[in-house]
Amino acid sequence: MIRSVSTLLVAAVAAGACLAAIPDATPARAAAIAAFCLVLWLAEAVPPFVPTLLLLVLTPLALGGLGEGFGLRDVLEWTADPVLLLFFGGFVLGEAASEHGIDRALAAGAIRAARGRARALVALIAVTTAFLSMWMSNIAAAALMIAALRPMLGLDERVRRALLVAVALGANLGGMATPIGSGPNAIAIAAMPPDHPISFAAWMAFAVPLTLLTLTVATLLVFVRHDVRGEVPATAPDDAPRPAERPRTVALLGAAAVLAWLTEPIHGVPSAIVSLALAAALFATGLLPAARVRNVDWGTLILIAGGIALGRLVEHAGLLHRIAPLLDGDGVPDAAFLGGLLLASALLSAVMSNTATATLLIPLATTASPDGPALPLLVALAASFGMPFVISTPPNAMVVGAGVRSADLLVPGLVLLAGGVVALAVTGPVVLSWFGYPIG
Repeated sequence: MIRSVSTLLVAAVAAGACLAAIPDATPARAAAIAAFCLVLWLAEAVPPFVPTLLLLVLTPLALGGLGEGFGLRDVLEWTADPVLLLFFGGFVLGEAASEHGIDRALAAGAIRAARGRARALVALIAVTTAFLSMWMSNIAAAALMIAALRPMLGLDERVRRALLVAVALGANLGGMATPIGSGPNAIAIAAMPPDHPISFAAWMAFAVPLTLLTLTVATLLVFVRHDVRGEVPATAPDDAPRPAERPRTVALLGAAAVLAWLTEPIHGVPSAIVSLALAAALFATGLLPAARVRNVDWGTLILIAGGIALGRLVEHAGLLHRIAPLLDGDGVPDAAFLGGLLLASALLSAVMSNTATATLLIPLATTASPDGPALPLLVALAASFGMPFVISTPPNAMVVGAGVRSADLLVPGLVLLAGGVVALAVTGPVVLSWFGYPIG
């Protein structure tokens, strides 16, 4: 309660400072609303979807009488972005996989495939967790793998900690690989200009190799730090499901949706429509009970909608033109400017929500490089590297609760943060330009 009150006071002071500093009414009120909501997002003193609701309330109330484009209908249209439907389809697919035990089957298969080899087991657990995190929330992926590993957590201390750290790193890194894997990805996609849209396949074309590279480095770091070697007893979860018709049907529908997402440039059906069709098929056929719709991560969807709406507010109120001179990079080498922006994204994500970080930095990135539409993509990817601390991500907190020491996460997390930022700054502009997405 005290934290919430103090956060509200800070948010009110930030809003008041914006009103006092900007003479024009429209940008001043827009900045005040943005500052108030950002403080609430960054402090995490209220549920993460609450600032979105406040944004939808405050914008038409404060700006509705100052000009066209700020009415309730207009503000709601800001949030009607197809990327939300894409995420909804991914969440529904994750619920269906959980309902039919497909996720547990993958975990059990990874444990059996290791055949008792400690290094193989750690590597397969990291890869399986990352794969699950590509299609469902990293919290769900980590929780599933920790549950699957529970029969093995009485092993040698170093192997036990290695397995849990592999789960956390895999869950954190897997979200980079697909547009639906992480909230910052959605904010970046929504920020892309109409003449430079990015398809599901294009995202995966540059993000999957980055994920595989960083996951390999992460696994090697775990091997070295925990001296992983030798044999371990391989015990798969007792409740691992047997192949059956309905899990196969869900898997086939999921595979068909992924194939349709990846081949969007060929058939022309938007990925969001594919997601809606997938959700409709799963619910209509009874493969996913109607009651499971309550389990969809609506909070994250509303949070992402708020990030998109905040960007539209800043743009529509003319704040970007006022911010641009403050971000003038003249005299600063492009590589240094890019590296600094990406480092800021990773560091902020290490101490607060990565989606909130993207909400804050991606509009600034768009302003800093109006001729480089792909800069938001790198900012979003950098946010996924902010994982060195216990508080950095929910999977980190979950494995610490299962018995990992904070130092076990700190060393690989810092290496991956620094290495990831450098890799993105050096190779990102070149790789994205190959795919037709210039940085500047």
